Amino acid sequence: MLQAVVVGGGPAGLMAAQALAEAGVAVDLFDGMPSVGRKFLLAGKGGLNLTHSEPIEPFLGRYGAAREHIAPWLREFGPDALRDWAKGLGVDTFVGSSGRVFPTDLKAAPLLRAWLHRLRGAGVTFHMRHRWRGWAPAGEGAQALRFASPQGELVVQARAVVLALGGASWARLGSDGAWVPLLAERGVDLAPLQPSNCGFDVAAWSDHLKTRFAGAPMKNVALRCTAPDGRQFDQRGEFVVTQTGIEGSLVYAASALLREGIVANGRAVAEIDLLPERSAEFVRDEVARPRGSRSLSTHLKSRLGLDGVKAALLHELLPRGVFADPAALAAAIKALPITLVAARPIDEAISSAGGVRFDALDEALMLRSLPGVFCTGEMLDWEAPTGGYLLTASLASGRVAGQGAAALLARPPSTRAG
Repeated sequence: MLQAVVVGGGPAGLMAAQALAEAGVAVDLFDGMPSVGRKFLLAGKGGLNLTHSEPIEPFLGRYGAAREHIAPWLREFGPDALRDWAKGLGVDTFVGSSGRVFPTDLKAAPLLRAWLHRLRGAGVTFHMRHRWRGWAPAGEGAQALRFASPQGELVVQARAVVLALGGASWARLGSDGAWVPLLAERGVDLAPLQPSNCGFDVAAWSDHLKTRFAGAPMKNVALRCTAPDGRQFDQRGEFVVTQTGIEGSLVYAASALLREGIVANGRAVAEIDLLPERSAEFVRDEVARPRGSRSLSTHLKSRLGLDGVKAALLHELLPRGVFADPAALAAAIKALPITLVAARPIDEAISSAGGVRFDALDEALMLRSLPGVFCTGEMLDWEAPTGGYLLTASLASGRVAGQGAAALLARPPSTRAG
């Protein structure tokens, strides 16, 4: 009989293992992949964005409807504590121009190596290529888990279990959502998994746009949209036109509202301000300015700097008659509507929404219907934009679940049922 089992070797699972080990609990960590932290390492390829430096109140606002549940985690282990934790592993950090926080070397591998060295030194035992397959009959006060391992099926019994299996994005790295039916069969209340921080499809781009402009960046623009419940998004940034629609950081930031609009209405409209640094009046006056013998395309380029993919989208999305109406054209430049009809598949998404509903968990993230089983990270029903918010909350939730499991084990066996 093992004391504590953590299933999943992503950031949340590793942090849960750390919290348990710090409490003096023997930890066995199981993961289906050949090595841990694969999605963590992939995230670090472009420079590991650990967290964000903005004040805590706007930081908490990034979690939307889940804020009230996540706030207690982050007040105990928020951005500053995360940076101190990294420094304790020998990794210094810096704040970039966007407010995002990175390791000074921008790499994930050194931090992960130092973390695993600490965990092994604390007595955490790693079992790789062990994929969780469900439940088995267990003794009193324990949970029994079935694993597919290189040696065949293995049944492990433990006093406390932390499930940190991720969401359903990037299945090739281990987060495939295969745990959903395993929890559903035990009566756990789950919200459907959906793509988050994802791209979106339009009904169809013209062949001209796909051939000439797929992959072109839309820089220095703003995106506005409204969710079915009235929540609004209005932010500047950039995105990319793709073969099927749009994607990129600005689209990812609005993805929750856009996805909800599609679910509710079958479509969502993203309004793009092509010139956010210019007022509507300035754009109106420049469009209406006499252009003499110049073509409209030349006029828009010389007066407003509109050419390339921005000009192409105007022609793609606007009726021909709008170009003969300066007022209507100016209004479209400041609010060009792109109708989106579908989110990209969940396996392409950076993260996923949905999962174990908070009502199914107590404050320590233990399942009310399965005493002794804790859930953490992207398994839970929350989402956040990129920028360090996902990783910060995942780590903080792992700490909560690990501490909860340690506290449970510290109680007399007769009191562990709830």
